[in-house]
Amino acid sequence: MGYKTFNVLVISSKNSARSIMAEALFNTIPNGMFKAYSAGSTPSFVVSRFALEEIKKTTYPIKQLRSKSWQEFLQPDAPQIDFIISVCDHVAIDICSAFHGSPVIGRWVLDDPSLVEGSFEQKKLAFQQVFLDIKNRIDTLSKLPLAHLDKNLLKQELEQLA
Repeated sequence: MGYKTFNVLVISSKNSARSIMAEALFNTIPNGMFKAYSAGSTPSFVVSRFALEEIKKTTYPIKQLRSKSWQEFLQPDAPQIDFIISVCDHVAIDICSAFHGSPVIGRWVLDDPSLVEGSFEQKKLAFQQVFLDIKNRIDTLSKLPLAHLDKNLLKQELEQLA
């Protein structure tokens, strides 16, 4: 039996940590349920080494990861996005209306681990905690009967994961 693959765009401000980790985690869900991308409103064009260390714990190839602008996903040849998830408060949800196909929009406000000051271990722990938080939300989302929910119910489910 075939499954629908949902295209997910995870956006943040810099696209260097939270959204990159979410991209990798979505793409490691079994059965190809999700094809995820990430982007930033003002990308840093550098992926955090702490984020890469967390992603290495998955099966996702880190060579594919790069910090990029959400503008790439407005191009005519860009994939049609089913879900847009913002993982920070700094990215305006209203930019999401520019995407074709009326994607379901959700906001998962997560602390930015790259703002943690302190020792190497404290920074590493902050990334581990955010990575686990994202993983738990994605695991919960992946267990829902997404193909059988209308857009309003999908939006409610995304909001509950916030």
